[in-house]
Amino acid sequence: MKTALIFSFSIFMASAVHAVGLIENACLSSERSVSRSTCSCIQQVANNKLNRSDQKIAAKFFKNPNLAQETRQSGNRSKEKFWLRYKDWGQTAAQTCSS
Repeated sequence: MKTALIFSFSIFMASAVHAVGLIENACLSSERSVSRSTCSCIQQVANNKLNRSDQKIAAKFFKNPNLAQETRQSGNRSKEKFWLRYKDWGQTAAQTCSS
């Protein structure tokens, strides 16, 4: 029983860490020179402003900025709604995480 509980907790924590760090990992891997604390801060804001699906999309923008432009200009209604959430997150992150 104890082993099963520990195993279940370990799986939960591994998936939680993976989910929480999508933006932070993309930020740290980007070509821009950004501090770990800034990347951590924008991840914290993302956790409050964006759902996991939104975070997956936003994380891709760090490697492919053109994808952000394509998303913004898309006529797709769901992408337009995402863009409004993304823009709100970006503004909040800029205010919260600026040094």
